[in-house]
Amino acid sequence: MSGAGPLTVALTGGIAAGKSAVLERFRELGAVVIDSDVVAREVVEPGTDGFAAVVERFGSAVVRTDGSLDRALLGSIVFADAGARAALEAIVHPRVRASVRRRIGELGPGTIVVNAVPLLVEAGLAADYDRVVVVEAPVEERVRRLAESRGLSREESLARVAAQVDDDRRRAVAWRVIVNDGSLDELRAKVDDVWRALVADLRAPG
Repeated sequence: MSGAGPLTVALTGGIAAGKSAVLERFRELGAVVIDSDVVAREVVEPGTDGFAAVVERFGSAVVRTDGSLDRALLGSIVFADAGARAALEAIVHPRVRASVRRRIGELGPGTIVVNAVPLLVEAGLAADYDRVVVVEAPVEERVRRLAESRGLSREESLARVAAQVDDDRRRAVAWRVIVNDGSLDELRAKVDDVWRALVADLRAPG
């Protein structure tokens, strides 16, 4: 996605590693930001072909009375069944990828665009980006955050962590790794360091 267009950065990391805080800091620093989780919700909103495909695969039980998807129920199904998860990803991932490509295609040179892609490695998308930034956090800290933010039990949290690739596989595609094991101010300072490197790359000749 490089060349005459913007410098493209994929931001990835395990569930509850701190990607949202990192993405927000990149936004504050001047990046154009995209959140693939948000895009993933948009491509299966009622009335879309993605919504129709989900209902066809998983049945009307995943539709709430207001006509929207019951994301909690759908999540419980796919996290318990690798086949169901793969089926959902086959519906959502291509649509998200197409939407992100359209958005990036509208941006010109001299722009740094950071796209949060939680399942970057799982979906084999690392090569689509000029740079890959990985956010890591200790597993126990991630479990604590999931309990606080989503009300998940320890067993549920560990299952969601285990459903994703491990940190080693993310590091294998990383240009930079941000370890989120301290305060928010410390995390923001680490993001600032990465931003300075991105700006230097953008300004470098050639």
